[in-house]
Amino acid sequence: MASHSILSLRHIANRLKELGSDPAPVLARHGLDLDRIALDSRIDYALELRIFCSLCELVSEPLAGLKVGSKIGFTGYGPLSLLLLTCATPWEAMQASLRYQPLTYLFSQPGFVPGPRSSELTFKPLELPDWPFRLRIDMELAGAFKLLQDLQQTASIDLALELVSLPYPRPAESRAYEEFFGCPVMFGDSHARLRILNSKLQQPMANADSMVNAMYRQECEKLREIALRDTADNIAGEVRQHLLLFDHAYPDAPAVAAVFGMSERSLRSRLRAEGLSFRRLLDQVRYERARQRLRDTRDSIELIALQLGYAETASFIHAFQRWSGTTPSAYRRSSQNPGS
Repeated sequence: MASHSILSLRHIANRLKELGSDPAPVLARHGLDLDRIALDSRIDYALELRIFCSLCELVSEPLAGLKVGSKIGFTGYGPLSLLLLTCATPWEAMQASLRYQPLTYLFSQPGFVPGPRSSELTFKPLELPDWPFRLRIDMELAGAFKLLQDLQQTASIDLALELVSLPYPRPAESRAYEEFFGCPVMFGDSHARLRILNSKLQQPMANADSMVNAMYRQECEKLREIALRDTADNIAGEVRQHLLLFDHAYPDAPAVAAVFGMSERSLRSRLRAEGLSFRRLLDQVRYERARQRLRDTRDSIELIALQLGYAETASFIHAFQRWSGTTPSAYRRSSQNPGS
């Protein structure tokens, strides 16, 4: 499983604290005290993502993602900052940022789409519950925008955006997004996108230095290898914990594999080595969620089936019988009347 620098989570926690939330109890549930963690330590993608989703429960400010992401300073990326700064053009810097994405704070999969007049830096988002999804996208796009602004100021170039596109429905605060990015903002896309004119991407950068750039590229290569190094022994447990983030519309195997920085084929192979399959893990999570709802809520069987991602109640009832040997209604009666 790939990993991030702990600085990513530390930054988010500190910014949320500035916005009036207290992240300490959430971090403590995961055995973390960021003030006592070595700043050069690393954290697995999946664990960081679970902690992030828990932190999102503290946040109600609609523009919190933009506020948190815009606080990531240029120097926060370490050697990658200096590599980008010494590139010949912003176009070259874009290509370097794609290769060394593991050195950033991104969970989205970045891409670059060249066009005849303008080009797009794209971000394919991970599947997350709705609110963490929006916060994560806003945070990452604001961070990328801040990086462009810092590069623009330091390298004496103009990198004003032509268009921003976001992969969720237009919110009530849409005008604030246009003010933040300084350009038109579209919503409802499949990816997040930052569009820049090609003429701006070909500007010579004031600090370009091929020899220094090569030196920092070597350092970034070493750090990239560390970031992508496999650190998980029990991938099944990690997948299960990730699936438990969702209440319905569970992500498929390719989406989950992306969370762990691996291909779908690698994920399935790792699960087989542990005697499990993605489908079986998903069934386990649905079964656990179903029992909890049958025990602790008065929701109808039909509503529980819908919450668990079943299009038809009959499919849920059949699956529950296969898991437990009894029907959902019978399980509810027995759990509510254990002595009967």
